[in-house]
Formats: sequence, structure tokens, C-alpha cells
Amino acid sequence: MTGSGSTAFLVAQLGGLAAMRFGDRLAPLGLSPAQAGLLRAVGSQPGRSQQALAAELSLLPSRLVAMVDELEADGVLERRPNPNDRRHHALHLTPAGEKLLREIGKVAQEHGRDFLAPLGEQDQETLTRLLGRLAEGHGLTPGVHPGYARMGRTKR
Repeated sequence: MTGSGSTAFLVAQLGGLAAMRFGDRLAPLGLSPAQAGLLRAVGSQPGRSQQALAAELSLLPSRLVAMVDELEADGVLERRPNPNDRRHHALHLTPAGEKLLREIGKVAQEHGRDFLAPLGEQDQETLTRLLGRLAEGHGLTPGVHPGYARMGRTKR
């Protein structure tokens, strides 16, 4: 099979495999990929409101609240009063959350090395450049998985 349809399928096939393997690597940490992504987003800009984070991730606010509740119960994320607007909470990692985020980073680096191992360094750089152009061309937000936009939504 050749052509753009088969190329798109290969990208989807490899994306699915990469996501499954990353999820398997996160399981010992007690996290899903979505939770890991949320911790990364909070860690990259501490103090953002839940509303701002939901908007960035294109995630239903009610689904974000549920995820924050779970991570807060685990002691890795906390809501603090927003000093600029008492109606909103600012999200921050706890010290345990910061440690967990470092572990997630190690897992992600190892996953990337293993997943791309069949390619040489130059091919990896070329693939990264080409995939970056595709992501930009499709309007994807850098560092945000598009799957967040479908979390918690049901078909009507």
C-alpha cells in the first residue's frame, strides 16, 4: 500500500503504539498519560487558574476539575487562592508533585530513546522536523495532546 492514505495510517499506527507504550511506562508511577500531561502543564506555568488551563488543553472544565481533584487527593497538586482574583484557584505542584514530574521526565526521555532507536540520529532529526511541520500545519498547540479535547465528551 502506498500513497498519502497509507502514510497517514502509518502516522496514526505509530502514534497509537507510542501512546500505549508511554502509558505502560507511566503505570508504575500510578499515572495515566492525561494526568502526566496535566502535571507537566502545571509545572511549566505554576499558578495558572483551572479555567486558563482547561482552555489551553481544550479540556472540558468539569473534566479538568475531576483530574485536579484526583491529583490533589494524591498529594501531588494543590489549589491555592489566586492573589489577583479570589474567584479562581491557582494550581501548583506540591514538592511530591515536583519530584513526580522529574520522574515523568525521565520516563519520557527513556521512552523517546527506545521508540526512536530503529532510526539513526540524522533520521530522528529529520523525522522530528517533518512531524513538527505537520503539527504546525494542522494548528496543534505545542506540547498539548489533542486527545484532551475529547475527554469527557459524549456523542449525542
